[in-house]
Amino acid sequence: MQFSVFQITRIGGRRKNEDRMGYTYTRGAAIFLVADGLGGHPHGEVAAQIAMQAVMSFFHQKANPKLPSALEFLHAAFTLAHEQLWSYALDHGMEQTPSTTLVVTVLQDDRCYTAHCGDSRLYLVRNRAVLFRTVDHSVLMRQLASGIDPSRPIANRHALFSCLGAPKEPLLDLAEPIELLEGDRLLLCSDGLWGSLEEQDIVGHLADQGVSESAFALTELALRQGGPHGDNVTLVTVAWERVDNPPPA
Repeated sequence: MQFSVFQITRIGGRRKNEDRMGYTYTRGAAIFLVADGLGGHPHGEVAAQIAMQAVMSFFHQKANPKLPSALEFLHAAFTLAHEQLWSYALDHGMEQTPSTTLVVTVLQDDRCYTAHCGDSRLYLVRNRAVLFRTVDHSVLMRQLASGIDPSRPIANRHALFSCLGAPKEPLLDLAEPIELLEGDRLLLCSDGLWGSLEEQDIVGHLADQGVSESAFALTELALRQGGPHGDNVTLVTVAWERVDNPPPA
């Protein structure tokens, strides 16, 4: 398993940065994540930090050096993060639980395993095209999925209907594992990035540049597009460089 990775976060036009990102790995598995604390809720940055630490700590407990089941791990990790947010609220006497989005990718056995809750996204780019992208848990995406005209005005269309820390059991989407090929690019990001960019910009930078160059270019472009009142911008870029078990010649 060989990959390159780069991560970056910027505050944008907000008073504080409520995004968190991170990655870690063992000899047999790697994990990458982005969390975006909800700004309309108390302690959004705390929620993102709690979720990140819960998932990372759990990964190191279970990956020895691989995870017995990446999908089972992801389900348990999101459940754990959600429970820790509720415990934090109870311990601090809070009426409203801190909440956050979360997108997590595990790379193991030449495959990509992804789970998300909310609208932080993962893009998998191959041959200058988006092979896979997570679907946001937003009112707008639910509207599109139901076939309603996207131009029809709907209140709070960008509001989320699921996040970690929510009063209701969070919706968790577990994607089918994807076999990785040399040259694949992955991007995990908060809505401060994808909400300001066209998909073709994301694909172009990921396909044509290294992980650090594309990360800086996308961040700067999102900050310019977002303007003085733009959101936090956070991303993790990954380049898959070599498979463990290449097919026979």
